[in-house]
Amino acid sequence: MSTNFYKKAEFIKSITSLKEAPQKKLIEVLFVGKSNVGKSSLINSLTNNKKLAYTSSKPGHTRLLNYYLIEDSFYFVDAPGYGFSARKDGDYVFYDNIIEKYFDSNDNLKLIIFLLDSRRKPNDDDDLFYKFMQAYEYPHLIVMTKCDKLNMSMKAKIKTNLEDRFGEINYDNLLMVSINDKLSVANLKEKINQSIGYKGK
Repeated sequence: MSTNFYKKAEFIKSITSLKEAPQKKLIEVLFVGKSNVGKSSLINSLTNNKKLAYTSSKPGHTRLLNYYLIEDSFYFVDAPGYGFSARKDGDYVFYDNIIEKYFDSNDNLKLIIFLLDSRRKPNDDDDLFYKFMQAYEYPHLIVMTKCDKLNMSMKAKIKTNLEDRFGEINYDNLLMVSINDKLSVANLKEKINQSIGYKGK
């Protein structure tokens, strides 16, 4: 029976250029979203290791592509958050350069985890990245984070908010997740495994 989290995970390296990417080529699962949406916290929950990915209450902390080796079989890649920075101009140039190059003909990228804060409507930055992601046609999951903080009325508005911003959505690829709900994290883990063809436990 599959466990609720990945048992083996280790930080490999942070990079500022794709020339620095790990030499060992494996399947990659990219976590991307607005700053402070919860990418690092979700990676920690999926691996049951609160210290694996550094988390910060300050938006814009992750400025590198961070690689984590999962079960000796594939990488989680934590991308810089978009949409905020105290040094906005410099960060956007950095983000555009490294992300566009990362997406360009990346044979290792098999899944994008596109995170959105379930408490808020998608904004212009989310829309721009969604269209950017769609243009490359990589498989993706839309993961709504912090769902434990929603009341019933807010939950009912999620799909309307997504459709108003993005248009038609494939709801088979939409997951409601909270790091405080182990079952929702386990469901995401299983969806990742199915999407990348990982058969391990």
